[in-house]
Amino acid sequence: MNPELERAASLAAQYLETLDSGKVSQELDADTIRASLQKDLTEEGLPPLQVIEELARDARGGLLNTASGRFFGWVIGGATPVSIAADWLTSTWDQNAATYACSPTTAIIEEIVAGWLKDLLGLPQHASSAFVTGCQMAHVTALAAARHQVLADQGWLVEEQGMAGSPPIRVLVAEHHETLLRALRYLGIGTNAVTRIAEQPDGGIDVAALEKELKKTPDMPTIVSLAAGDLNRGIFDPIDSVCDIAHAHNAWVHIDGAFGLWAAASERLRHLTRGIEKADSWATDAHKWLNVPYDNGIAFVAHPDAHRIAMSIPAPYKVEVKNVRDQFDWSPEWSRRARAIPLYAALRALGRRGVAGIVERCCELTRELVSQLETLPGVEVLSAPIINQALVRFLDPDGDHDARTDEIIQRVNQGGEAWFGATRWHDMRVMRISLSNHRTTSEDIDRVVEAFQAALRA
Repeated sequence: MNPELERAASLAAQYLETLDSGKVSQELDADTIRASLQKDLTEEGLPPLQVIEELARDARGGLLNTASGRFFGWVIGGATPVSIAADWLTSTWDQNAATYACSPTTAIIEEIVAGWLKDLLGLPQHASSAFVTGCQMAHVTALAAARHQVLADQGWLVEEQGMAGSPPIRVLVAEHHETLLRALRYLGIGTNAVTRIAEQPDGGIDVAALEKELKKTPDMPTIVSLAAGDLNRGIFDPIDSVCDIAHAHNAWVHIDGAFGLWAAASERLRHLTRGIEKADSWATDAHKWLNVPYDNGIAFVAHPDAHRIAMSIPAPYKVEVKNVRDQFDWSPEWSRRARAIPLYAALRALGRRGVAGIVERCCELTRELVSQLETLPGVEVLSAPIINQALVRFLDPDGDHDARTDEIIQRVNQGGEAWFGATRWHDMRVMRISLSNHRTTSEDIDRVVEAFQAALRA
C-alpha cells in the first residue's frame, strides 16, 4: 500500500477515536496556528510521508472538533464511518461528476440517490434534482428555476434577456436564513425584493397576512419561501395551507429545509412537514442531519423543465448518450467531485429506520439537555425544542443578561468540554442549542450539564 495513504488512514482513525473523550476546542490564537502552519515553499519539495505527518501535527491545534458529540454551536452533523470511508473512495476514484460520459457510475448513483431521497422525504418522484456544495447553492439552484418560471409566465426569458428591464419579482418570507438572501443577490433578484410577512404568536408565517399580501398585486411574479425547521427554534411554517393559497395566486413555493426537511424521514415527526409534496422546490443539506462529510447539499425542483432551462448550457464537445442524465444540465457547477457517492453508502448502511433513528435521537437528546439546563439556577429557556433546536439565556442578578449569557458560553467553550454559539433573537443575546450528530449520547448530555454547573458556580 502507498505509505502516505496508509499513514493518512491511520492518523484519521486516531483522530476519530479522540472525539468522544477529548476536548471539543482548544484555546489557540490565530498567530499561534499561523506560526505552526506557515512554512517556506522549497525548491525541490519534501518527502510526501513527511508532509502528511507534519500536516496532521501542525493542523491539529486549530481544528474545532465539530464532529464531536458535544458540539452544539451550529447545525453541524458528524460524519458516520461508512460515509467517511465512501468519501475516501470518492477522492481516490477522482471522478468528474459533470456528465455521464465523464463517469457513468457517478451519474447513475446520482439518479438512484435522488430517487431514494425523494421517497424518504416525501417529495414527488417526478421532481428533478441537483447535488451541490450545500444549502446555499441548493437555494441558488432552486430559485434560479423559480426565477425562470415566474418571469416566463410574464413572457420574459431571463436566461436570454437578463434581469435588466424584467418584471420585478417579489419574495415573501417570515423567518428565514441569510443564505436565502444571498441566493437572491446571486440571482440578481436582490434583497429589496423581500417582503417580510408577520409570524403567528407561536411561530410560523401568518397565513392570513400572507394571503392579504398576495392579493395586493395578484399579477406580480412571486416566490414564497417557507421554513421547514428555522435555525433558531426549529419552527415549521404551515406548508400545506400556504401552498394552496400561494398556488391560487400563481406563486412559486420554495422550502428552506436545510436540516428540518429530514423530519419527514421520521414517522413521529412527519406531521411537521404536512403538505411538503405540494411545494415547487426544496433545498436541504445531507451534511447536516444525514451525517455525511461536508460538500453535500441537494436541490429538488417539481418543474424539471424550468430547472433544466435555468441551469443547462450547450457545449459543442458534449458526448450525447441516450436515456441518461448529464449532471451539469441541472447544477450550477461544471467540473466537481462525485459528492453523491458518500450519500449512496450512508443511505444503504442506515436504511429508512437508521435515518429516522438519527433524527429522532437528536430530538430526544435536545429535549433532555434543555430539561436538565432548565433546573439550574439562572437559566431561562426561551424556546423549548420542537425538533433539535432550542434557545436559552443566562440571567444576571444585576440585569445584564446579555453579558451574562456571553460569559457563561465563553466559560464552557474555554473549558473544552462542549462548544455552543451565541446569537441575537428578539433583541436578546441568547445561546442556541443545535444537536444533529449521530455521536451524541446521554452521557454527553450529562457531561455538558456538569460543565454548565461549573461555569455558573464560577
